[in-house]
Amino acid sequence: MSVQTIDDLLPAPMLLRFRERAAGFDTDNRFFAEDFDELRGSGYLAAAVPVELGGAGLDLEQLVGAQRRLAAHAPATALGANMHLVWVQVARFLHERGDASLDWVLRDAAAGEVFAFGVSEAGNDAVLMDARATAERDGDGYLVSGTKIFTTLSPVWTRLGLHARSEAPGRDPELMFGFVRRAAAGVRSPGQASDGLPEGRIEHPGTWNPLGMRATQSWTTRLDRVRVAEADVAARFAPFDGSQPLVLGIFSAFSLLTASVYAGLADRALEIATASARRPTADGEGIRLDDPDTGTRLASAVLDHRASLDAIEILARDVDERRSRADWFLALAAAKNRATDEARRAVDTAMRASGASGFQADSELARLYRDVLAGMFHPSSSRALTATALRGLAG
Repeated sequence: MSVQTIDDLLPAPMLLRFRERAAGFDTDNRFFAEDFDELRGSGYLAAAVPVELGGAGLDLEQLVGAQRRLAAHAPATALGANMHLVWVQVARFLHERGDASLDWVLRDAAAGEVFAFGVSEAGNDAVLMDARATAERDGDGYLVSGTKIFTTLSPVWTRLGLHARSEAPGRDPELMFGFVRRAAAGVRSPGQASDGLPEGRIEHPGTWNPLGMRATQSWTTRLDRVRVAEADVAARFAPFDGSQPLVLGIFSAFSLLTASVYAGLADRALEIATASARRPTADGEGIRLDDPDTGTRLASAVLDHRASLDAIEILARDVDERRSRADWFLALAAAKNRATDEARRAVDTAMRASGASGFQADSELARLYRDVLAGMFHPSSSRALTATALRGLAG
């Protein structure tokens, strides 16, 4: 079998189709189904799976570059695919370090299964380190109850990766990370009639109507005693134990791949800004790149973006090369927050350069302006990053 490259997985004509469809998905608040089918057909959803297990074998640095390219054409499509790719990269992270416990995730991804990220919970600032959802021991496995928010890929996932807190008399609390299989659990989607939530089922209540990144369809997911089989348990360990390989695997994959989506969005915003700065005005004078205000703003944005890209790429390479760092969590959170903050500034620069055309609600730039705001809500938050940095300063 020939090895697939990023150009094979994300061919230019396909990406242009994605860009053309993005506005419609946003306007209709509709899942990016057509894009998803093409990504699955190209093999992109198995991009990080090692070649010997049926994938393209992209390492994390390459995957970061691929996500940037995808996001520059369709940010919501990239963010949606991202949450599947996070779990695939986590399994790859463990596989490369001699832990085969999630090799089945790699094989399932290569076979077409779709993974969703069910970790976020309202009010849970600890994120990976603790959970509000509960996991009750039930013979060979667990029964999980709780509510997960921003469950991206809700219409299509077949494996929901989640975590929950398990407590039992006479035993120390533990966090259980595992996967729910959609076919076994049963799922009720918005709009379906229901008299409450039957035990052992999953419900997607409410309406997904966000400001941006609408096509991700990241519905809230409610679980009531939904079974996680023992074979689908990824790890068990004490809350707040950051030494676990799975934790670093998730944190590095989520932080860097999510950052790459916003880096790609910034790529596109700066492309639009540059084109606007070169466009003649009605009086024929044009907005010249050497205009002091325009040129300074654009140059500053480009340099700021370059620094964000360096941070993401260097850390991805460090993960690939299995380097040891004492400050992994601080470095990853800083890179993610820098990339999302810088992307907002890049879009603002483009909006200022484009003038009134960017202020039209149906313009691409207006959509990017809304989409980029979602970056503020991905963990780790700026508040958590500040607390981590201050703890480091305190020694």
